[in-house]
Amino acid sequence: MNDFAKWRYALIAVVLILGAIYALPNAFFPQPAVQVSANRTGTVDQALKEKVQGALEKDKLAFKSLELNKDTLLAEFNDSDTQNKAQAAISKALGDQYNVALNMASTVPGWLRAIGANSMPLGLDLQGGVHFLLEVDQKAALDKMQQRYRDDIAGALRDAKIRYETINSSANGIVATFKSDEDRKAAGNVIAKQVNQPEKLGDQPPLELTDGAATADSFPLIAKVRESTALAASRSTISSNLTTLRNRVNQLGVSEPLIQQQGANRIVVELAGVHDTAEAKKILGAQATLEWRAVDENATGAANLGNPGAYEIAKTGNVPPESRLYYMQRIGPDGKPEPIILSKKVIAGGNDLVNATAIPDPQTGTPAVSIQLNAKGGAKMLEFTQQAVGKRMGVVYIERVPQTQIVDGKEVRTFKETQEVINAATIQGVFGSRFQTTGLGQKEASDLALLLRAGSLAAPVDIVEERVIGASLGQENIDKGFKAVLLGLLAVLIAAAIYYKLFGLIADVALVFNLVLLVAVLSLFQATLTMPGIAGIVLTLGMAIDANVLICERIREEQRNGATPLAAIKAGYEKAWATILDANVTHLLAAVALLFFGSGPIKGFGVTLLIGILTSMFTSVTLTHAIVNLVHGRRKVKALSV
Repeated sequence: MNDFAKWRYALIAVVLILGAIYALPNAFFPQPAVQVSANRTGTVDQALKEKVQGALEKDKLAFKSLELNKDTLLAEFNDSDTQNKAQAAISKALGDQYNVALNMASTVPGWLRAIGANSMPLGLDLQGGVHFLLEVDQKAALDKMQQRYRDDIAGALRDAKIRYETINSSANGIVATFKSDEDRKAAGNVIAKQVNQPEKLGDQPPLELTDGAATADSFPLIAKVRESTALAASRSTISSNLTTLRNRVNQLGVSEPLIQQQGANRIVVELAGVHDTAEAKKILGAQATLEWRAVDENATGAANLGNPGAYEIAKTGNVPPESRLYYMQRIGPDGKPEPIILSKKVIAGGNDLVNATAIPDPQTGTPAVSIQLNAKGGAKMLEFTQQAVGKRMGVVYIERVPQTQIVDGKEVRTFKETQEVINAATIQGVFGSRFQTTGLGQKEASDLALLLRAGSLAAPVDIVEERVIGASLGQENIDKGFKAVLLGLLAVLIAAAIYYKLFGLIADVALVFNLVLLVAVLSLFQATLTMPGIAGIVLTLGMAIDANVLICERIREEQRNGATPLAAIKAGYEKAWATILDANVTHLLAAVALLFFGSGPIKGFGVTLLIGILTSMFTSVTLTHAIVNLVHGRRKVKALSV
């Protein structure tokens, strides 16, 4: 029999040891916990820890530990009942400044976590929660964009005093009709200069301008949105909706929500631990907008944020009649949101916002946010800034969340409205529909651009699918999945041992290590374990024994042909390898197809199947070959137990 190189033994030993280490965290079951994270106005520090501890002790709720982890506070409990009571008590004590979410705290030892060994996160079907599949109405977004351009064209022509007959939107684009060819040409020049400007240097103009078929008294000009512009707008719509939904889901108190794009125009929202679909729908359907208002410098008395004037007005409540008290998003020196006084008159609103992008300032290179308003909003902004250079302007973020209350036995629908100033900057010069906000850090600029774009959904979304999975059902799925894996493994182990005897036992050892390696790889890459994933594990265990069946049958065939035991083993492994490789390549192709073309549960099944095939090829061939060499390689063998 050929010698099995020592380096192969060493490689196998290292792989198995590492596999056992990285699979080990899954033996430590997570602990019920409550996670506390700060909203825009809250801070996570030792004072918060003491406040949470006081709230728990007041309600006599026993906890295992309270730990500060960077930006979160984690409280662990012995059971889920105490966990639920604790969430209510902590939420009541902390108010709206913090998100208090149910969570499952890891019990994996620190030395394992230090080397990146963590247990697999559980999917929604194993943990419980709600699943929504939302479809974005891209046609509505395109219609909205076309309507915006129509309004801009009409405004530009009015300002240029160019008379037109009609401006209508149609399937072919925006059609403006004129009484003469001269008016049409003049209109084309005005539109090209004022409306049809590219967003960025080097980009194509957003509209294609063409002359329509003219008659004696009608000269149409067609402005059609370019396909590239529509595609970019479609991508921006999905991105903006994703950001908006993430901002809204934070209010539900979900520790690890899943919000991701699926396909060209769908969004998947999975909220683990949330079982009230009505509440989730209300949050997802919240309304938000923006307003630009002038800072009342006369009331505040200075140009610096958080000045004594604003604090004094906030303290006394003596707000000037034409102004209103707001609070900044950031925290002031006293640990509370900074007050600021703004005018009641709105300069421009969220309906006027076209786009917001974080860019470097062309002159200084410092971070800035580029704002684009429509023609109507730009005209109002131009009129205001002509008289307000050197003064400040605030951006107010307004959100209305629908709520349902029972009043006198009847269901009453109301809205909870929150308003905060996300930015206030000094006006450096006169501007209209396009301007920049400067004086920000890189992260502040990116966050502000996202908030501006995410003030409201860029396009309507419809819930096309929803599912609710209870916590008890999730635990039941875990129990059934564990039993399926265990029973499947035992059935294969027993069948192999009975039919192939010693070689069957060797195959059993490889099969067990195959499961260990599969779990280790999934844990290392933090693949989410779902029911389809468990199905993939069970299928992998059943398929993994196929390679050993081929090897054992090949060895038996060589023995029937008169080969010696050692020669039969050598020939069995060599001749079976080509067949094993062919079979697994076809399985790999199927797994890759599921991985790249599937989504959701199908993709999870493909991931598990792909990794399982790779680990089974290693254990079924390399590991069993090494064990067989250890058993038979150093002695004379008269017969094989196969």
